[in-house]
Amino acid sequence: MPDGKVILAINPGSTSTKIAVYEDAEQRFRADIEHSAADLANYPTVASQYEMRKQTVLDTLEKSGIDINRLDAIAARGAALPPLKGGAYRINAQMVERLINRPVYEHASNVSPVIGFELGKKLGIPAYIYDGITVDELCDEARFSGMPALPRRVIAHVLNMRAQARRVAEKIGKPYDSVNIIVTHLGGGITSAVHKAGRMVDIVSDDEGPFSPERAGAVPCAPLIDLCYSGDYSFQTMRKMLRGQGGLIAYTGTSSAVEVERKIAAGDRDAERVYRAMAYQVAKSIGELATVVAGDVDVIVLTGGIAHSRLFTGWIVERVRFIAPVEILAGENELESLAFGIRRVLAGEESAREYDLG
Repeated sequence: MPDGKVILAINPGSTSTKIAVYEDAEQRFRADIEHSAADLANYPTVASQYEMRKQTVLDTLEKSGIDINRLDAIAARGAALPPLKGGAYRINAQMVERLINRPVYEHASNVSPVIGFELGKKLGIPAYIYDGITVDELCDEARFSGMPALPRRVIAHVLNMRAQARRVAEKIGKPYDSVNIIVTHLGGGITSAVHKAGRMVDIVSDDEGPFSPERAGAVPCAPLIDLCYSGDYSFQTMRKMLRGQGGLIAYTGTSSAVEVERKIAAGDRDAERVYRAMAYQVAKSIGELATVVAGDVDVIVLTGGIAHSRLFTGWIVERVRFIAPVEILAGENELESLAFGIRRVLAGEESAREYDLG
């Protein structure tokens, strides 16, 4: 591994920008920069937030005494690009142009490579993305949705999922590319993936499976079409009902798992029914993915913020432990995953691709 390499990791979220500075394997600095709804309302697209978010990153680093001239590389969260291979891509002007003018869809991460590219140019250092949100390693059978006009697309927490799969493989003493692991990320959105011999060969995305704190998950298609054409809801309202105002918040009035558990502790039976149903659906999606490898699963991993909850993970474990042992690795770990991926690139253990997908 490289000695003394300093990497800035950047991970934008819908209302925050998380940054961290790593020197080799050690996190030297971290900050979660919050962006108010009033501030964000001034920007019509994620890409248009670029200058504001870049300046807050620079201001935060300066106020914290971080010398950006010591940086060796920048690791930016991957964004809504056309389907990519796993691993690292060097951020270039073509990638930036695509994200500013023609993103595949709106996502908070779209601004991250733009910030990374500009900072990299300013400092004369390379900037990369690693395991972006559109990494596609699906097996052929997994691509069919039932409608030729709607092929399945990969939307998953690829970065954290693969990092945790690698970690668990190391823990059990096997190479990552020799094991079958199912990883479920429990966050504002919930996604799952089955890793077979080093590839994520199938997934359950946040619009195909369980509902989550802010997303409706898989909903009945025919009634959904009826709602869309009822005249009672606008396009934007329907989108919000599926992503942003769906799932836990729609049923309980809050997207906070912590708050839902407070309600349950206070005797709220309705909150408990909803929370149990969310765990039930997560377990069902894990069982679905187990069939992809004919039940030959080495480990099941639960990760993400809600994995901190013993109550919620306990309900899932009860239903899936017959498939394989369950490891709980709570937290998002995305900044670390970014930095460690690029650390492997700098060490020559992995190669970075050049983005040229148009």
